[in-house]
Amino acid sequence: MSNNVRRRRSGQRHRHRTPRLTVIDLSAGSVRVVVDENGGGRILKLAVGDLDLLVTPEIDDHNHGLFPMAPWAGRIRYGKFSFAGDDYQLPCNKAPHAIHGTVRDQSWKIDSSSLTHLEISTDLVEPWPFGGKVMQRFELEPDSLSLTMEVHASDRPMPVSCGWHPWWHRTPQGDDSVELELHAERMYHRDGEGIPSGELVPIAPPPWDDCFTKLGEPAAVLRWPELGSLTIESDCECIVVYTEPDLALCVEPQSDPPDSFNLNARVVNPGSPLVINAKFHWAINTAI
Repeated sequence: MSNNVRRRRSGQRHRHRTPRLTVIDLSAGSVRVVVDENGGGRILKLAVGDLDLLVTPEIDDHNHGLFPMAPWAGRIRYGKFSFAGDDYQLPCNKAPHAIHGTVRDQSWKIDSSSLTHLEISTDLVEPWPFGGKVMQRFELEPDSLSLTMEVHASDRPMPVSCGWHPWWHRTPQGDDSVELELHAERMYHRDGEGIPSGELVPIAPPPWDDCFTKLGEPAAVLRWPELGSLTIESDCECIVVYTEPDLALCVEPQSDPPDSFNLNARVVNPGSPLVINAKFHWAINTAI
């Protein structure tokens, strides 16, 4: 980790420590990103000037920010899957299913950092049965944030999926509510339990808590008619869109659909990690 003068007003990265929380500030121009090192490697804040593009903990202490999903993204049906001839049971943290992986509940360590760059990592531990490691990289510019995630196997192959779960603020400025422009050709059919069946179908109208694929470039654009826009680019094969919350709109780049371990599991081998990237580019009128 680089050594920086710890005075935010001087333009240097500022790291705050409390008994429960360690956060790292990144800044570029008028943009500030706050990452919670000990709270799951989650972005707590993405602010352009005084405007929070993500729901903050002060607004919703549970559904806020942007968190990493690994070593699986979305739901695993009943927490059960089979791999290489063995059966596995994951904790069902959203009964009756297992959801969003384990790393959002873990502490991470800083591998490198600067005013605009951060790299953090965490080991995959129980209840994940295969071991391994996850890395996140954050690169901030005045008009964009680039994210990279790597999921590494330890000493044997393992199934994996990963992604990011942002809670984009519907109304960061008054009543200027967000509109979604989604660029996708197909969505996964959901069964009665809300989990993809594996069948691709034409896109149905919202409301959505659905997984989309055959994505365009960009994958999606969020627009606030008076405020500006945010473009989502990603090399992920899927994007999950959750439109039901009142305060937030979730547009989640994912390597694979939910329950992928039971559909067509992606396998990583030692020395060959799964790597995904996403970029959020904004054009915001901060003079409103």
